[in-house]
Amino acid sequence: MSKTLTPKTAASPATKAPAKAAAKAGGNEAWRSKPGQELTDAEVLAMPDSEYMNEQQLAFFRAKLQALRDSILSNAGETTEHLREDTTIVPDPADRATIEEEHALELRTRDRERKLLKKIMQSIGRLDTGEYGYCDETGEPIGLGRLIARPTATLSLEAQQRREMKQKMFGD
Repeated sequence: MSKTLTPKTAASPATKAPAKAAAKAGGNEAWRSKPGQELTDAEVLAMPDSEYMNEQQLAFFRAKLQALRDSILSNAGETTEHLREDTTIVPDPADRATIEEEHALELRTRDRERKLLKKIMQSIGRLDTGEYGYCDETGEPIGLGRLIARPTATLSLEAQQRREMKQKMFGD
């Protein structure tokens, strides 16, 4: 017994083909009507190479960097409060050592975040000067995928690999 499909439940191959071709040719251009701050990573990655570091992408990365900055500053405030709260004297040496180790770990984490905050502020400055998204060494585009993964990147993947190779061979 065979079922008959009505036009409502099945699209013909003829209507599917143009949609696929449009998607392959960059037909998914919903990003054109959105402000940069509202773009998703996937929408930024879907933009054609000719749109590299356009106003929307710059706004997207500025919002991403500012969100990172705000998160780090919030964490720093929480750490200060947390360290103030844990000033109670604990008579047990093992408990005291545990608390001190937790504090040391938290302070190391904040120190890393402080260094990241400096890089974030430099990246925001690069956005302001129009240098963001381009390699410090070669001037070539860093690439959207790399910038989404590491918004503070200042080197292209190739330049970073060369730098790491030199560090491995010659040390810092």
